[in-house]
Amino acid sequence: MRIPAAAFCFILAALPLSAATCGGSFAGFVSELKAEAIAKGHAPASVDRFFSGVSQTGSVLKADRAQGVFQKPFIDFARNLISDSRLKKGQSNARKYDAVFDEIDRRYGVSRGVLLAFWAFETDYGGFQGDFNTVNALVTLAHDCRRPQLFRPQVFAALELYERGGLDPRTTTGAWAGEIGMVQMLPRDILENGVDADGDGKVSLKTSAPDALMSGAKMLNSLGWRAGEPWLQEVTVPANLDWSQTGIETRKPVRDWERMGVRARSGSLDTRLSGALILPQGHKGPAFIAYPNFNVYFEWNQSFTYVLTAAYFANRLEGAPVFDAGNPEQGLSGSQMKSLQQKLQARGHNVGQVDGILGARTRIAVQAEQKRLGLPADAWPTPALLSRL
Repeated sequence: MRIPAAAFCFILAALPLSAATCGGSFAGFVSELKAEAIAKGHAPASVDRFFSGVSQTGSVLKADRAQGVFQKPFIDFARNLISDSRLKKGQSNARKYDAVFDEIDRRYGVSRGVLLAFWAFETDYGGFQGDFNTVNALVTLAHDCRRPQLFRPQVFAALELYERGGLDPRTTTGAWAGEIGMVQMLPRDILENGVDADGDGKVSLKTSAPDALMSGAKMLNSLGWRAGEPWLQEVTVPANLDWSQTGIETRKPVRDWERMGVRARSGSLDTRLSGALILPQGHKGPAFIAYPNFNVYFEWNQSFTYVLTAAYFANRLEGAPVFDAGNPEQGLSGSQMKSLQQKLQARGHNVGQVDGILGARTRIAVQAEQKRLGLPADAWPTPALLSRL
């Protein structure tokens, strides 16, 4: 799901007060959208056609609230998403679209494994792109008061896409959050980064793999992807490492990590770059160096577990071995995680929503409390930590 993390505060601050409203009568809300669209310069007849028949979709709200899959720890999540079939199909598509990937590398510097992994996870290589009406989904989420500042601008982007002939408000379908096509891009992203890679005069992200892949690459490039650089690398770590130095927030020159005893599990570390040492399931589990390109993943999806799995699968598609799972300590159940988040909030930590998901902010808070309590500060919450709190 492509909702940039950095957009939360920026979009909210940029919207006029009248455009930040949500809730209330759905019909009245649609009338407000139409008036704003006309004020933005869209032709009234076009606005009427676009919003004609738009409806609120309860299943979209249900999907938005039910993202329990992200409660799974990295090892389970990765094993669930990465199968031999997906790996083989990805390698087959790499060969099939070899010329497209070569052109992507030339233009944008994005490695094929990165795009293949997104293509696999978002739509199973285009096999299932979602059956939610796109306009209904976007208007429903804009009306909902959970994240209107993210979805309202996408409604107007969808209107512009419709006026350009790139969307049919009645028949275009996609994911529950309004993403369209093989790599699931939101309307604004399509407007800004859509590429006609197959030369047929149209940007067809639902039916043209070259268009979808090239557009995804252009978007990653626009988000700051650094050409020719790695994104993630599995490493081994010494038992006596200072675990408080690990975590996505702490970046060091990779040569410093190397001096501290961190080693590449295969190949060699890129000592030209900086990186963060991340331990998704603590100091007894798998370990990775996250290079600067890894941060760009969070502009595509905000889930730490999803991002790490997508980045790791990109490596696998390019020949990396299966990660060493190690022997991580027992983690927390969903209800225990919610209890932990509540305790962390009570101690003044900003963990975001109490949702039972071990996200980036919860990890930061966990690490701070581990350090305070004299526990291994590896950001992996255990029953022992919950008990101590």
